[in-house]
Amino acid sequence: MTGGNESCTAGPIPTSYLTCLTYILQEWTGVEHIGDYLSYVFFLVWVLFPLAVVLILPGVIVVLLYISALFIQIYKRKNELKEAYSHDVWVGAREMVATLWDGHGRLWHGYELHGVENIPEGPGLVVFYHGATPVDCIYFMARLLMTTKRHCCVVADNFVFRIPGLKLLLDVHGIIPGPREACVSTLKKGHLLAIAPGGVREALFSDEMYPILWSNRKGFAQVAIDAKVPIIPMFTQNVREGFRTLGGIKLFRSLYELTRLPVVPLYGGFPVKLRTFVGEPIPYEPNMTAEELAEKAKAAVQALIEKHQKIPGNIFRALMERFQTEKKDD
Repeated sequence: MTGGNESCTAGPIPTSYLTCLTYILQEWTGVEHIGDYLSYVFFLVWVLFPLAVVLILPGVIVVLLYISALFIQIYKRKNELKEAYSHDVWVGAREMVATLWDGHGRLWHGYELHGVENIPEGPGLVVFYHGATPVDCIYFMARLLMTTKRHCCVVADNFVFRIPGLKLLLDVHGIIPGPREACVSTLKKGHLLAIAPGGVREALFSDEMYPILWSNRKGFAQVAIDAKVPIIPMFTQNVREGFRTLGGIKLFRSLYELTRLPVVPLYGGFPVKLRTFVGEPIPYEPNMTAEELAEKAKAAVQALIEKHQKIPGNIFRALMERFQTEKKDD
């Protein structure tokens, strides 16, 4: 065994790196036939690598969020003096972050935005189907800002505001926890505001059949009525194929109902084709009730799903759509 290590560097017959590694480990550990153990380890790595990939890729979104937060902090440091004299000091920061996310959307998903012309000038409430992650909404906000210079605020779940290190990022982009008064105030200031009525429940427990899980929620409709603004339906094709959840497992459903926290594991991050479609706005009508408007908005989102999404969703098909040259009609 003492001559094994020398055979890696000398001798008429060259020795492979794996054989050398085997010799070295045998000398260090004193374990015989360690090559068999190494072969088993490499086999496990080969088998488990796809599983590791689908669990690690969702972390890329988290990394991008914190990179965005870091950009905002650096921008703040460089513009503290300007902030005292200008209400538009964060415009550059929002555009910088939008460039980052729009670039990621283009490269990873071939992201497209259709129907921007349906967004009226002035305020409006954008109502959308919630995928397993809100990454499509982030891409929408970024592309909208890049192409039209319009900033869209977003209503997020309360747990988002408890994530450390993101407070300034959320404030700069107008992401609010969503009390009705705050939503109405945002719209009355002339902003666009996006909301997913299905919220975390729809994100975690909807599936590749794309059921809309809004229950009897109508608060968003009352917001639109109080602010006297139109509702703009929106849906992103293949959003369920990019990320999936284990929401079908009863244990995770029970944990969510008990804690109201997003404890359901995610997997995916697949580079599927994503296309966001903006539908025709539902105009404000003073005589329409919140229940009627909520049903009308739900029907509009459902119509977008039926028109633009093949059901059940299929990850492989969504990946292949990256290579389609012909775009679908809006």
